[in-house]
Amino acid sequence: MIINSIKRFNITKVSGAVVADTSDALAIEEPLEIRLEYGPAGERQVKNVSVTMRTPGNDAELAAGFLFTEGIIPSCEAIVNIAHCFINCMENKENVIVVKLKDGIVPNLHNSERNFYTSSSCGVCGKGSIDAIRTVSSFANKREMPHSIDAEVLYRLPDVLRYYQDAFASTGGIHASGLFNLQGELMLLREDVGRHNALDKLIGAAINQNWLPLDNHVLLLSGRASFELVQKAAMAGITIIAAVGAPSSLAVELAEEFNITLAGFLRNQRFNIYTAANRILLPANENTY
Repeated sequence: MIINSIKRFNITKVSGAVVADTSDALAIEEPLEIRLEYGPAGERQVKNVSVTMRTPGNDAELAAGFLFTEGIIPSCEAIVNIAHCFINCMENKENVIVVKLKDGIVPNLHNSERNFYTSSSCGVCGKGSIDAIRTVSSFANKREMPHSIDAEVLYRLPDVLRYYQDAFASTGGIHASGLFNLQGELMLLREDVGRHNALDKLIGAAINQNWLPLDNHVLLLSGRASFELVQKAAMAGITIIAAVGAPSSLAVELAEEFNITLAGFLRNQRFNIYTAANRILLPANENTY
């Protein structure tokens, strides 16, 4: 459960001719600045690498997941410590987090001035981004073991995710990423007001468990499947992605490039398969359309 993820506001509720004063629970949205401390002993430097709007909670996982999925660090082994800024910090310490890297680890900050790929409207999305993922991902060219998931198992996943979504039940306005095994059991769940933050938190938690690559799991997205989400999944070695909403065109192209199974509109016992359908065991075609 996310800590301090909800805030109540006094509102006026209008329903037809009925007007009432009441309160409403909303998902909290606050900025988080991620800073990197790196360099040899005696020559350490601190660099601001990102500011993201997120729901407070699981900030260390968010920072670790972001740095890994954006190819800034090669693995969690590069990290010494992650903590909110308590010393020499003029800002709200809960909204600034510092990731300390081991001596000798040089972060890949080539794209830091471009804010990486965290916005679906960013100008670097496209073939150049796909090439960059192939270069920095440890799992992009990994030879995977054959695995699959039954369509009947996929049908159940959205209900399981919704059942465990604490913040969504209270606010109705927060995204979730869920990690399932191939039998449909929920392994991890993270929520955030930003869909990419929810996935970074999830992958950060998986990194802490030393689960990567996640090629024998299924990622379920509570909303649409964008390029940035498929990109982050590819970085973590995920090969099956299902989304309750629609994928974007570039998400489909990226999934096809990396042989990722991508399913969309997973709800009401239906889904569309856009790429690599071989990993989903389908029922016999009864020509019911």
